[in-house]
Amino acid sequence: MIDWRVPLSDVRFTAQEVEAVASVYRSGWLSQGPRVAAFEHDFAALCSSGHAVATASATAALHLALLAAGVRAGDEVILPSLTFAATAAAIVQCGAVPVFAELAGLHEPWLSAAAAQAATGPRTRAIVTVAYAGHAGEAIALRALADAHGLALIEDAAHAVGARAGDRAVGAIGHAGAFSFFANKNLPLGEGGMLVTDDEELAARARRLRSHGMTTDTWARHRGDEVGYDVVEPGFNYRLDEPRAALGSLLLRRLAADNERRARLAEGYAHGLSSVAGARAVLALGPAAAGCAWHLFPILLAEGVDRGAFRELLRDGGIQTSVHYPPLHLTTAFGAGRPTALPLTESYGRRTVTLPLFPHMTGEQQSTVLEQAAFALARLTEP
Repeated sequence: MIDWRVPLSDVRFTAQEVEAVASVYRSGWLSQGPRVAAFEHDFAALCSSGHAVATASATAALHLALLAAGVRAGDEVILPSLTFAATAAAIVQCGAVPVFAELAGLHEPWLSAAAAQAATGPRTRAIVTVAYAGHAGEAIALRALADAHGLALIEDAAHAVGARAGDRAVGAIGHAGAFSFFANKNLPLGEGGMLVTDDEELAARARRLRSHGMTTDTWARHRGDEVGYDVVEPGFNYRLDEPRAALGSLLLRRLAADNERRARLAEGYAHGLSSVAGARAVLALGPAAAGCAWHLFPILLAEGVDRGAFRELLRDGGIQTSVHYPPLHLTTAFGAGRPTALPLTESYGRRTVTLPLFPHMTGEQQSTVLEQAAFALARLTEP
């Protein structure tokens, strides 16, 4: 393994958080039970949502949200191409067709409401918006568009735990939202996800589908509340386990402080890059970024800067970087046979680089990243 001077992401747990997980293992009950229920209650409160349904992953939450919203084989679902593969995969797993639409701009790398409007057709059943890097994007305008056309708006809020758009929680703007608790996310449980919604019927169906379409769960039968069950439709094993739920409830207590620290680091990056030729911060700061969860800090290289060489120079300096994301409409799985021209998405996809960002990142680490980035850009932009 490379011993990075500054890793892309890093996770630290307190002794109390580790003990909370250990205590679950000592309890002898590991599958979905009371700690999952408590975590769902706390997460619903965070989002001011009527319902929260814990799942094995954000992919599972997206799949359940789409199915419970009525997406079926042959339907079309509009989404941005600039997203992780899971966003489109969940649509395909419903038998539906992903329809990729353009970004709002190179410094607004999320689904454009105007582009979604233009892509809406007679087979459109839903829109999926992605809270890229933790920013709400045009979710409010997309909700209005969805309502006007009788569509479901699903928020892929994998990057956006704790993010807000004014007084509304990101993920709770659409008809349903899906969050990720993967190991590098703002609420890192290793794996796991959450579906939130105010729609009682959608939540009830999602709860059934996550556990094989059964009318009761194992915990209820263990307590003796129920003695049997029916299977009302074929479902999945999309449950979250008790150790991760226990950890999640504790991590929620420091989420706001962690996100605030991410925001301060984002300011430091933007300030440091402002005097460097060849790259700029992607997301605007100030009021435009208020409420952003800052899961990522992406930069946009100037046209002509060799991204591979830039990343290699940072790697040589011990700085880990990534790319979020290769546009899906250009991939084998999701682009074959469907020629789509999305010039903004393609330009962004060629030029973006994600710099390290995590709550306990030190000022010295950030200075190291900025110094190495400035060095690399000077090398690559010199006449």
